[in-house]
Amino acid sequence: MTPFLHFNQVRKTYGDIHAVDQVDLSIRKGEFFSLLGPSGCGKTTLLRMVAGFERPDVGRILLEGVDITDLPPNRRKVNTIFQNYALFPHLSVWENIAFGLRVAKRPAAEIKSAVDAMIDLIQLNAHARKKPSQISGGQKQRVAIARALINQPDVLLLDEPLAALDLKLRQRMLLELDQIHDQVGITFVYVTHDQGEAMSLSDRIAVMNHGRIEQLGAPAEIYETPNSSFVAAFIGDSNFFDGVVTELIEPDYCRLRIDGFPDVMCYNDKRKQRGDLVHLSVRPEKFRLSLDPPPNEARANCVRGRVAEVVYLGAQTKFLVHVQEYRLAITQQHSRFLLDQKPIRWEDEVWIWWHADDGYMLDRYSQTDEELLEMPAG
Repeated sequence: MTPFLHFNQVRKTYGDIHAVDQVDLSIRKGEFFSLLGPSGCGKTTLLRMVAGFERPDVGRILLEGVDITDLPPNRRKVNTIFQNYALFPHLSVWENIAFGLRVAKRPAAEIKSAVDAMIDLIQLNAHARKKPSQISGGQKQRVAIARALINQPDVLLLDEPLAALDLKLRQRMLLELDQIHDQVGITFVYVTHDQGEAMSLSDRIAVMNHGRIEQLGAPAEIYETPNSSFVAAFIGDSNFFDGVVTELIEPDYCRLRIDGFPDVMCYNDKRKQRGDLVHLSVRPEKFRLSLDPPPNEARANCVRGRVAEVVYLGAQTKFLVHVQEYRLAITQQHSRFLLDQKPIRWEDEVWIWWHADDGYMLDRYSQTDEELLEMPAG
């Protein structure tokens, strides 16, 4: 089957910088697809090349099998929503949405019908005659989406569209974006550096690093089975351990020697052999933490540590716990009434345990990832 939107070995350089480096990527029709990565990773450059604002130095871009690499922006069935929304301040909400159809010289009756339908879609009937300065940031975002959709593009490109909104409004707009996508059914390509946004919205995510795609997959796949330390660190928090396989436990497990820990049991999906080096990732929420010794569970790993930091966040508490030279990030969800429990405090000696299935072996680890791994996740 022909890919809907396809980047065929695309490369873009600016001087000595490889902004996009040999990207080969196919996006499906009707998909909510996210390009995720830190600043300078190439995600916005990819988006601008689809829109026609940049041209690849090497490679081609195809939309429904048609090469659009050299087409000017106005001849592509693609619309873009930018961070600043780019609304016309002197036009009303209704007139901003109608602008594209008027430029295309559509009949007045068609314009009225289409704009009214869009106003209904974004639920701004009561604000249709207001100017952009008279509506909120979230409402401006919806107007920008409606104006982009009114010409019925094949692809809607969204470049960090929620960056200017506060946290609560951003969370609400995530739900509204998802609902709008479900209603209109066209392909959304969403650029963000916020892993929470990408995880909550996307059918699939491409995690980018230094102009290349590090991993491509569904949100749960990327979170639970990252293929590199970069992906594991960028998609949420993670704890990393370097160890050596000391014993194979048939058929699917092995034991690792990690400095400062008792032998650690791990699911051996990479089929490592005795003596092999292993780079292991364990997510903070996979750990369990208590003041009392843990129950005796099969395939559980257990270690003692000292609490170095406690951050209460309402629905959860984040702990930093020292185990020898390691500093473990641990998240404890509050599923029970917290005030009925004896609290874990700073300097407490605690038990930490996790199931062997919850430690994930990474395919690779690169020294170029060190700067990212030292950054606080977010």
